[in-house]
Amino acid sequence: MRILLIEDSPDIAANIGEYLEQQRVTVDYAFSGPLGLRLALEHACDVIVLDLHLPGLDGLSVCSRLRREARRYTPVLMLTSRDATADKLAGFEAGADDYLTKPFALEELHARLKVLASRAKRFEHPVLQVADLHYDTASLVVHRGGRTLDVTPSGLRLLAALMRASPAVLSRAELEQQLWGDNPRDSDSALRLHIHALRAAIDQHEKVKLLQTVHGIGYRLADDAAAL
Repeated sequence: MRILLIEDSPDIAANIGEYLEQQRVTVDYAFSGPLGLRLALEHACDVIVLDLHLPGLDGLSVCSRLRREARRYTPVLMLTSRDATADKLAGFEAGADDYLTKPFALEELHARLKVLASRAKRFEHPVLQVADLHYDTASLVVHRGGRTLDVTPSGLRLLAALMRASPAVLSRAELEQQLWGDNPRDSDSALRLHIHALRAAIDQHEKVKLLQTVHGIGYRLADDAAAL
């Protein structure tokens, strides 16, 4: 198991890291919010351990941006000295999967990390398919009809949501959540631009158009001809 530990206290980080490495866990370290976010976005790991109070960018902001910007889903365990229900709810709303209040037993931390890593692997679906459209969520490669398609990072997030829901319709609000979390744009024109770019990437030059607009509701990805 490989974890990314984002913790600004050298003593706490060393204590956690030393124990986990004894349990044969590989630990990467970040001592600020911006560095932690960059490492989380650029490098794969099994679980992220994220402190709430960080210099440069607090843990809630790191988690929220990670969920909006990452090309992969990585479980997040949030560490904090706050134990109020409202604080825990704020962590979960930002996208955290688990919450551990300081001080804690290192054995419990290790156990929770193993559960999160195991759960993520169990529910992972690396290859999504609708008709002849394939999206390998591990390699971030999209194919259709033997061609490799050029899809933007935002388009990949929309595509994954639409393919997992197919053939059901996703509302504009649901798709905006995929792109911007709880901070949607003031108008739906931004979403339309992303949908337009995704449609051009997957349907251009194709006889069967998969990305469909459901007027007044949202969008769906489906091959209606295959259902006839």
